[in-house]
Amino acid sequence: MPKRNDYISWDEYFMGIALLSANRSKDPNTQVGACIVNDRNRIMSVGYNGFPAGCDDNSFPWERSGDEYDTKYPYVCHAELNAILNCSYDLHGCRIYVALFPCNECAKAIIQSGIKEVVYISDKYRDSVGVRASKRMFDAAGVTYKKLEPTRENITIDFSEDKI
Repeated sequence: MPKRNDYISWDEYFMGIALLSANRSKDPNTQVGACIVNDRNRIMSVGYNGFPAGCDDNSFPWERSGDEYDTKYPYVCHAELNAILNCSYDLHGCRIYVALFPCNECAKAIIQSGIKEVVYISDKYRDSVGVRASKRMFDAAGVTYKKLEPTRENITIDFSEDKI
């Protein structure tokens, strides 16, 4: 019997982990997850966007507009930063998988942690100053980035006991 041919690639697998992690986010508007992988395809860490540990999700704002102090932006940790902070291993030479191209603040943490490649799905903020700055820093620091070109539109996770 020949092996299956319809299995997912490593990139699809790790992006799937990032997207699954995003489902832990309590943000009502934007859910982002990140998955950091070493050169042996071992998961080093995962993260998702949310408030720092100890900051009650019900006591801080989730608003996107208004007085900046009363929006989520000064408080939320992005998925990339959470994945880096959640890890107790050396990340030099690792890859990070994230749905959205990293902002400039996350780019700084990615570079400082030694991550060498960013794999992303969407670059919808490509014209923003933050993403343009990210690319400038990545290029200067030798961090490569590539858009994932999946071979499928979705992967279904079925928790039904009879499917196992």
